[in-house]
Amino acid sequence: MENREQQDRDKALITDPKQINAAQEHVKVIEWEDFEHELARLCSLTSALKEANKKKQSLQEKLQSFVQVKTESLNQLNELEEIRDRLEAKKVVMESMSTRCNVATEDAKKQEEMLSTEVRSLLVAGTSLSVARKRLQVSNRLLTEERGYIKLKNVQRKLRARQQYMISQVSFLYPVKILVGPAQEQELESYPGSSRLGNTSASKPINQGSLTILGLHLTMLPFTKMSFFTDKKEVQRSATALGYVAHAVSLIASYLQVPLRYPLHLGGSRSYINDHAPSIEPTSSDLSWNAALSANVKSAEFPLFLEGQDTTRAAYAVFLLNKDLEQLLNFIGVKSLGPRHVLANLKELMRTVLSSEFIDT
Repeated sequence: MENREQQDRDKALITDPKQINAAQEHVKVIEWEDFEHELARLCSLTSALKEANKKKQSLQEKLQSFVQVKTESLNQLNELEEIRDRLEAKKVVMESMSTRCNVATEDAKKQEEMLSTEVRSLLVAGTSLSVARKRLQVSNRLLTEERGYIKLKNVQRKLRARQQYMISQVSFLYPVKILVGPAQEQELESYPGSSRLGNTSASKPINQGSLTILGLHLTMLPFTKMSFFTDKKEVQRSATALGYVAHAVSLIASYLQVPLRYPLHLGGSRSYINDHAPSIEPTSSDLSWNAALSANVKSAEFPLFLEGQDTTRAAYAVFLLNKDLEQLLNFIGVKSLGPRHVLANLKELMRTVLSSEFIDT
């Protein structure tokens, strides 16, 4: 292949006129005696040229191979750089995952500790529950028997008797009595009897007179109409009477174990009553009214006295006090006598509790 290319170049040199002329101008005349010497020199040069061409070709091949290796090396280096970058990114991700894993492990340990504590609490509660269940089963067996039922009734009678005794002491401390005779500006014009719930036909005849607590009348007129000419002593006596009623109601509720709907803050003639209900009633269109809102509502305190107070707030306090009395009456199965009959409701409450029917119910 190389000899053919060389022959083609030689033919091109021979057929080109310009090259022929240039060659004729540089023709070197060699003597015959030197011809062999020149021929030998040309042969050696030709062989040297061939050897140089071979070396050149070998060097070109080596250079081409080196360039190819270098290119492959650069490609591999670029790939290695990309792999290194990906490894660095994965390393960052792994470090982040390791941090999250550590945090998750710590959280898991904390939750495990909490769960172990709760499990221990549940085990203790389960043990207590099993003991209570066994006791309940024993109590049920005892109650199913005739003796157990009789024993329960006896315990209830003893409890009622104890409550009756304690409330009798309250009636001695704060006696509510009827004073027969004309009464002016009194709470009641008469004291009607009441009946058990569900039996409205049973009622006592009306007793004319006015009610007092510890000898004090509860005059309601100042609570509805307060003026400059209102008797200050009468106002003070009414406040004292309301303080007596509040203390009696608080004691009776504690003995009967009834939580009052409107708690009392006792202070003698300067007592207060609390209303936990909101001041603004929710409408049907107010869909945002919920239990969380009602839990955040602050209780309002109303005075059970008039001195230095608004008559409306004081009258509302008396109304709430009567509501507490109504709650206690309903608890023992008796109807209230009305929203304005504070002393009458208190007397009826004491009368019903101190009756023999209270122990037998």
